[in-house]
Amino acid sequence: MQSLSTAITDGLNPSPNPFTVDNPRGSVAVWTDALIVVLITISAAFLCVRFNVSEMLRRWTAPWERLQLDELPAVLLILSAGLAWFAARRYRDARREVSRRRIAEAQVGLALTHVRRLSQQRVALQEQERRAIARELHDELGQYLQVIKLDAVSLRDAPTRDPVLQSTQAGAIVDNCNHLHTMLTGLLQRLRPVGLDELGLAAALEHCVSTWRARLPGIDVQLTTSGEYGDVPEACALTAYRLVQEALTNIAKHAGAHSVRVLLERTRASESRDAMHVEVTDDGKGFDMKSPAGGLGLIGMRERVEGLGGRLEVSGSPGKGTRLGAWIPAMTADVGEAA
Repeated sequence: MQSLSTAITDGLNPSPNPFTVDNPRGSVAVWTDALIVVLITISAAFLCVRFNVSEMLRRWTAPWERLQLDELPAVLLILSAGLAWFAARRYRDARREVSRRRIAEAQVGLALTHVRRLSQQRVALQEQERRAIARELHDELGQYLQVIKLDAVSLRDAPTRDPVLQSTQAGAIVDNCNHLHTMLTGLLQRLRPVGLDELGLAAALEHCVSTWRARLPGIDVQLTTSGEYGDVPEACALTAYRLVQEALTNIAKHAGAHSVRVLLERTRASESRDAMHVEVTDDGKGFDMKSPAGGLGLIGMRERVEGLGGRLEVSGSPGKGTRLGAWIPAMTADVGEAA
């Protein structure tokens, strides 16, 4: 990824253009050319005066007076003025094109920087998630399986069949199995949204919002859904789900909100204009839209939405909450799977 970004950056930043104004070498070349033109003009004027070129031309062209060759200098003067005007116009066009190119290169450079940061963050998050899953599997699954095994062996090898002891050990096995089931459900939810495949996007979002209500008892989280989502491709549905999930995570960490509204609706004006509208608003402390964002959550969400041909808008101001709105095409054709 680093070598690819470097190659693209090198391709977009070629050697300095000698005709650009900001290049010192180009400025020297322009003045040198101008000096040469002035010297040639002065030399030509001196020679014309010294040898009376106009009179000589008049004598030489006298036999062809019918061709009006004596008017040729005026025609050449007009042609020279026209060529100078043409060159000035092309010079202004070239400067405008160079300015547009610099803007485009700056935008591409910023996009490449975001891509590199997202790639690094993705690798770091993958490793962090793997370590967390491995730790939970080792600490929870391994220990509880060992306890279940000990209780089962004790039941099998007990010298006396004490009903009370057997009931206690069987109850402990059931409790430990329930704990393992809850732990595995949480791990699976982190890897894949619960119910997205079987129940659909609306039900998966309802489960997600219910989970956040339990985690944030002091925040009123409301979900409103409308429309059918059975034919929405997996990549579009997963992007909408992750968008809401990331927004709720940011609200819990930074917003300090008291109420959150989540909206999911499908607008189908025509077959070619079929989109899902996802909106998350809160009444938290908001943030300054002009200040650069420190995290990459918003950049990642924008990349996911725009990767599907959608649009993401974020608005807010300090003390007035934040609104996040996304329009994601609900295409019926297959699209690439979202990461």
